[in-house]
Amino acid sequence: MDFKEIIKWYENTYLRKNIGLQITVENLVSILNVYNVNLKELCKSENNKPIYSIKIGSGNKKVLIWTQMHGNESTGTKSIIDLLAFLETSNFNFIKTKLFEELTILIIPILNPDGAEAYTRDNILGVDLNRDAVDLIAKESKCLNKILNDFKPEFCFNLHDQRTIFNVEGTKNPATISFLAPSVNEERTLTESRKKTMSVIVSMNEILQKVIPNHVGRYTDEFYPKATGDNFQKAGYHTILIEAGHYKNDYDREVVRKFNFLALLQGLFFIATTKSFKNYLPYFDIPNNDKKFYDVIYRNALYENKIQDIALQYKYKLVNNSVEKILELEKVGDLSNYYGHFEENLSGNIFYLI
Repeated sequence: MDFKEIIKWYENTYLRKNIGLQITVENLVSILNVYNVNLKELCKSENNKPIYSIKIGSGNKKVLIWTQMHGNESTGTKSIIDLLAFLETSNFNFIKTKLFEELTILIIPILNPDGAEAYTRDNILGVDLNRDAVDLIAKESKCLNKILNDFKPEFCFNLHDQRTIFNVEGTKNPATISFLAPSVNEERTLTESRKKTMSVIVSMNEILQKVIPNHVGRYTDEFYPKATGDNFQKAGYHTILIEAGHYKNDYDREVVRKFNFLALLQGLFFIATTKSFKNYLPYFDIPNNDKKFYDVIYRNALYENKIQDIALQYKYKLVNNSVEKILELEKVGDLSNYYGHFEENLSGNIFYLI
């Protein structure tokens, strides 16, 4: 893919508005009205909201994509909106033809509409859908499981957001995009399914390193017995986890969505065009995620009669149907081994927690 031309299209041709952090089903329907998109209702949420799907292409390789299984993680949904805009309005006919002819893509743009409306991670029953792949307590989990069994995709993309605390290990860079090829057991066995997953991730990382070098991390691959990705991978569905993270001054993730879209497009194009999924070893060259960031650090502050560092973190709350960022005290002490997305040296002045 000519990523430079795609970025040029994205920034200069594709006229979009900022969406913000919260995307509900109603928002989504309104946004997609401008595109030639056929939304099909698959099932209902616990609170009787529709869970929609979008089908693209008619190829033999089947790909399932879902976003917002955590209702307050919307960057993946934005990247889906951008992907649909690309397919509808861009002139990259070679890429589009390959996707349409080689793939059948089934997209669930909001799996957890109740959580999206309340701006919560869990569904309305307090169930984390990403830990409900075995018990299948929630209607939303049962819906995803049924689609998996009926559609039988070869590849799955599980799109999430990650917190601003993550950096790329060994650097002061935020982990703007992180990838994971989920494990199938506690031993983290390198199965053929994981190798195929890793090879797709390698292709996506190669593109992103040219756009945001040293801002891509690898998420922990410890095995979670009840997690969706782990169980789908275990069942032989090659499952790619994409975690959208932080980029400088981009708390609404309106810049990160571009990188998320680019990674997703490259992953789909690679699946559509490659005949070999054997280039998996560079996956292990992607640095791990580390947890070295706070949103705000005040250095050398006088607090509780001591000179020390103060770290604060944004917490997100839905107030009058609007998502608000609220700074809360997170940690106090010697934070010389940590970084702040914003830092200020108070040089011994008093820090007041308001």
